[in-house]
Amino acid sequence: MAVTVRQAEADDYDEVLAFTRDTWADRDVGDYVPDVFHEWVETDGPEQRTFVATVEGDVAGLCQGVFLSDYEVWAQGMRVNPDSRGEGVGTELTTAVFDWAREQGATVCRNLVFSWNDAGLGQSRAVGFEPVTQFRFAHPEPDADADAPAEASGELTVTEDPAAAWSFWQRSAAMRSLGGLALDSTEAWAVSELSRDRLLALADDERVFAVQGDDRTRAAAVRVREYESSDGETRYAEYGFAAWDDIEAANVVFRAIERDAAALDADETRVVVPETARHVSDAAYARAGIGESPEFVFEKDLTGI
Repeated sequence: MAVTVRQAEADDYDEVLAFTRDTWADRDVGDYVPDVFHEWVETDGPEQRTFVATVEGDVAGLCQGVFLSDYEVWAQGMRVNPDSRGEGVGTELTTAVFDWAREQGATVCRNLVFSWNDAGLGQSRAVGFEPVTQFRFAHPEPDADADAPAEASGELTVTEDPAAAWSFWQRSAAMRSLGGLALDSTEAWAVSELSRDRLLALADDERVFAVQGDDRTRAAAVRVREYESSDGETRYAEYGFAAWDDIEAANVVFRAIERDAAALDADETRVVVPETARHVSDAAYARAGIGESPEFVFEKDLTGI
């Protein structure tokens, strides 16, 4: 059966809802697509495009591409109706996103797949995405009184110096492991390249942290956004990365994040840390509330299409 791809319309909602309301019914993970579909359609424009695939007139799949910078596009919301799997729906949708992104000037397209999502991992590779990095979310508990021994003793101090934070990020093992990517400030679940200008903007709009001691910077982090869940019951504070040289510095930077989140009245936090044995175990040692599984990031070079 022929697959047709077109721009999504508001009237597609009911059909999209039918195959996204229980996307991962076997896991304790909800699908955000039903909550954002109308907003996606309403805000489509030169820097964002939502696509649906149809088979014999029925909506069989969905995917959106959105620019995160002048050259980076994020592919998200890839969903295929189980009744249409194996018919090339995912391939046609992804190709449409690639073609649109390249026409708009993008040179790279990335996506994120949960590490437990076998179907999503296989689909990403099948349509040309290549693995680029992996990370894990840490979830330090908001706490206005959080303090680390090295900080309390004055051995380490926390500053908001963006130059120090940028310099540390540039030479950190975290930056190398993450391929220069950090949690994006404009799009939930997305990662993008962290430039110096972007970090300086986040220092003005949000907050950066630089942990200093022994005449050098030993850890850094950056807050990228705060927001409430769609039901208004949970307030989140999210941090683009946390990086550190040693466990003392890790303790200090996570305690600083906990205080910052508490000041925002956040209920939960998400902090990107590299998926390496050292970073994950250090974060666990620092009582940062490590997530159960990593997230995998893939990318497609659009310059050769």
